Amino acid sequence: MAGKMKLPVGLESFKQIRRENYYYVDKTGLIAQLLDLGSAVNLFPRPRRFGKSLNMSMLQSFFELGCDRILFEGLNIAGKTDLCEQYMGKYPVISVSLKSVDGSTFEAARAALKIIIGNEAMRFSFLKQSEQLTLEEKQIYEKLIEIGQAGNDMYAMSEDLLTASLKLLSALLKKHYGIPVILLVDEYDVPLDKAFQNGYYDEMVSLIRGLMGNALKTNENLKFAVLTGCLRIAKESIFTGLNNFKVYPFTNPAFDEFFGFTDKEVAAMLHYYDLDEHYETVKLWYDGYQFGNTEVYCPWDVINYCSDHRLEPDFPPQNYWINTSGNTILRHFIEDMGTEKKLTKLELESLISGDTVQKEINQELTYQDLYSSMDNLWSTLFMTGYLTQRGKSDGNRYNLAIPNREVREIMIRQVLELFQESVEQDGGMVNKFCNALLCGNPETVESVLTEYLKKTISVRDTFVRKPAKENFYHGILLGILSFKGGWSVRSNQESGDGFSDISIRIDDADLGIVIEVKYAEPGREEQECQKALRQIIDKQYEESLLQDGIHKILKYGIACSRKKCRVVMATEKIRI
Repeated sequence: MAGKMKLPVGLESFKQIRRENYYYVDKTGLIAQLLDLGSAVNLFPRPRRFGKSLNMSMLQSFFELGCDRILFEGLNIAGKTDLCEQYMGKYPVISVSLKSVDGSTFEAARAALKIIIGNEAMRFSFLKQSEQLTLEEKQIYEKLIEIGQAGNDMYAMSEDLLTASLKLLSALLKKHYGIPVILLVDEYDVPLDKAFQNGYYDEMVSLIRGLMGNALKTNENLKFAVLTGCLRIAKESIFTGLNNFKVYPFTNPAFDEFFGFTDKEVAAMLHYYDLDEHYETVKLWYDGYQFGNTEVYCPWDVINYCSDHRLEPDFPPQNYWINTSGNTILRHFIEDMGTEKKLTKLELESLISGDTVQKEINQELTYQDLYSSMDNLWSTLFMTGYLTQRGKSDGNRYNLAIPNREVREIMIRQVLELFQESVEQDGGMVNKFCNALLCGNPETVESVLTEYLKKTISVRDTFVRKPAKENFYHGILLGILSFKGGWSVRSNQESGDGFSDISIRIDDADLGIVIEVKYAEPGREEQECQKALRQIIDKQYEESLLQDGIHKILKYGIACSRKKCRVVMATEKIRI
């Protein structure tokens, strides 16, 4: 690995990546397409961690006056010499990211917004001495940079000046240079998300509407503007009256390959880092998103996977994308299963099993609408990357599917967490199940477990591999057993010649329990139970319990098939 380029884990600065020998997947074709389509205001809604911020940094580096042309040597855009001659390094650029506009109160979030805009204004300190600006205009600039110096003093700047700030800054730069300005606003909807979570949504909508309206509507100082966000917020909510506004959703073929990594790009990265043998694993876990006509991988996942596996090739795949954010949306979705909002168990089972569910999608919502109906929840999951489309849409109706193994794993985990919460509410049923295990009563164990299975989803279909199905039912059992006091429950413990699914030690009792879980095709439950028991005996899974001085060990084979199960104890005859 010596001499290889570094992996840009968490880096969003195009200049840093290019100057400091980091691996860069060339997305400069976005520049040419952006200029070719020529919209005045361009919005790119994409799920988080799909390269939005890096692309915005790349745009700034290309267009901004004083551009370092070396940054683009060898990249796709460098071959378009006429375009580079006309546009590279030709414009003043205002670039702000709203991803850190956060706060438990509106005042705190507004203060954060002031600091961001004030800091951007301070990049242009030469305006204080500009011979093109009047004294009054220089005083306006002084007030703009006071925003950044104000910190948490919410009274340091009027609301009117804050909402006019981007337009005023663009006007000052246009007059100084005599050149129209390019405006870049990254993560424009983050302040709305945070406001919705913290209860000041209406105030923030009003503020962002004023800021965007002033900056984008009939602003003759702009060459063009580019905005990114996770969600496409309803136009009437934020962009009222904006007629020069073009949205490029990920369902549109335009720009489809510039957010996310294509299969070819992933294969090239794996090859560069000598990880070619990991291709199928990476594809299974992190591919599967359909943007326009292109299937893409999540860049955050691929980069992190390569970083982890350069030094540790056997490191198991991780849920990188999911772990960068909370799963509030997904929890709302699954919590509504069986409620009046009508997420059916069948629909959730179909998704987890690799099937599609056809739904009408509304790509223009407000945050207040996200959880108001099941239809909106489907739309939200689609736009935020938990679901993707398969094939062509029929108008606004899409065939929705879970994109890959990573998202499927977290969805199953969420189902199991909610199952555990429901188990906790009925201690009597837990005791009945565990007492039956303890007393060697497989019939009652089977009866109670069947009742539990009826309360949750089942994992079915051939798309999901057998070990994944077994892991799901394994999780169901752990969810039940975790609430039994005085029981020490271990999962996948090394014992004998392998790893037992579940082993149980019981306080102050010379008795232990070993359970092996199997998934069975319908009609084969008995055979899988016998196979599970034979595995316990052949691999001596009771060994660790015996070493702890436990003399009586009950062995159970449990086979699950959708909502059915079969439980057999080793004292019964084992058929080979």
